[in-house]
Amino acid sequence: MRTAYSVETVRAAERELMARLAEGALMQRAAAGLAAACADLLGRVYGSRIVLLVGSGDNGGDALYAGARLARRGAGVTAVLLVPERTHGAGLAALRRAGGTVAGSGAAEELILRADLVVDGIVGIGGKGGLRPEAVPLAAYAADSRAAVVAVDLPSGIEADTGEVLGTAVRADLTVTFGTHKPGLLIDPGREYAGSVRLVDIGLELPEEAELEALQHVDVAARLPVPGAESDKYRRGVVGIAAGSARYPGAAVLAVSGALRGGAGAVRYVGPAADAVISRFPETLVSDQGPARAGRVQAWVVGPGVGDDASAVAQVLGADVPVLVDADGLRLADRSAVRARTAPTLMTPHAGEAAALLGVSRESVEGARLSSARELALRYGATVLLKGSTTLVADPAGGAVRVNPTGTAWLATAGSGDVLSGLAGSLLAAGLSALDAGSVGAYLHGLAGRLAADGAPLGAHDVAAAIPEAWRDVRDALR
Repeated sequence: MRTAYSVETVRAAERELMARLAEGALMQRAAAGLAAACADLLGRVYGSRIVLLVGSGDNGGDALYAGARLARRGAGVTAVLLVPERTHGAGLAALRRAGGTVAGSGAAEELILRADLVVDGIVGIGGKGGLRPEAVPLAAYAADSRAAVVAVDLPSGIEADTGEVLGTAVRADLTVTFGTHKPGLLIDPGREYAGSVRLVDIGLELPEEAELEALQHVDVAARLPVPGAESDKYRRGVVGIAAGSARYPGAAVLAVSGALRGGAGAVRYVGPAADAVISRFPETLVSDQGPARAGRVQAWVVGPGVGDDASAVAQVLGADVPVLVDADGLRLADRSAVRARTAPTLMTPHAGEAAALLGVSRESVEGARLSSARELALRYGATVLLKGSTTLVADPAGGAVRVNPTGTAWLATAGSGDVLSGLAGSLLAAGLSALDAGSVGAYLHGLAGRLAADGAPLGAHDVAAAIPEAWRDVRDALR
């Protein structure tokens, strides 16, 4: 599992480690990893032109020491000093001894436009509030150049703990981060600026509980429900789907399609789209008696395409089984009813729906995804899966927030969320916790989207059809 820690936690671990090491040893470890990553990206170091953008903090020192290593291998290295009087002295001396040169910010544009590689050492993980005015042109020059851009620990201008971008920030092709991932590298909009991320182990000892977790194949495989020799369809779990309407029958069909591939033994559908569901999926159990009289289920999904059917939502929330609430169900769900539930609740809003529930703008949610997911989970006493470019799953009890690494922009298509709801609801019925059902469902859904798209447009039905392939791909991690 990939983990990310807050700046405060990282700083504490660094202080503890530095107390046991010789002075400067930790920075040298970071610089060695940074130089190796830059060399790998360049392919040929000798004769390459490298520009270091050097701020006043330790990031600038990391860049200078890495630049010295690259200069000794034959690169032409020039450091642009943003605050000359506060530049890391030992790092600057090392660069000069290795043959590197120094330039003022006035020469930066020409140097950057001619460079093969630009190293962003402007601001470290402690930076707040976006780039300072004097650094903004440097970010623009780097973006306009043909040079590869490598960020030191975190692209300058990104909020390390949240991924927020408050103004201008450096866009990197590669970010070399030290000790652990920072939340801002895994959460949009910051993730978009980070490019590829390379983690350099510098020996930090970190707490067991992280700020963020990102499941990998092996983690998902360990959580997938697998039937045993004595399993039957009811022991594997039955998921109820209360979805669809005369206007939106397709939402019911898509939710059922995801549920049938989600690990439960049977899917029970309740709603006005029974004919459409049965014609597409004859194995579905259907009922026209409403959720409260539909028969035994181990979990419910309610909301996709239900329109204004508040009764169905209320009946599902009154059930003493895990419930997933999506789409129209989010609008119709009474907050006090959700908070009063004793069985787990999983809410799956996109940014617009989350904004409506929080009473803020969509832009506010998209710019502060981590805090929005946490706040919504606290307000409703429910696990929240905030869909989007980086899907987050937050538990109301706190702890690490899960961030999904498998998403693709091709999933931004009508009905994709309905498939996810059915899939995650089926995992709930199969016995997974709300946190695991949400994060495993998002992982499989994102992977299925990648497999189905393969670089081309797709429909929601394509995503559902690719879930078994994604499931098998994940299971292969245990072989």
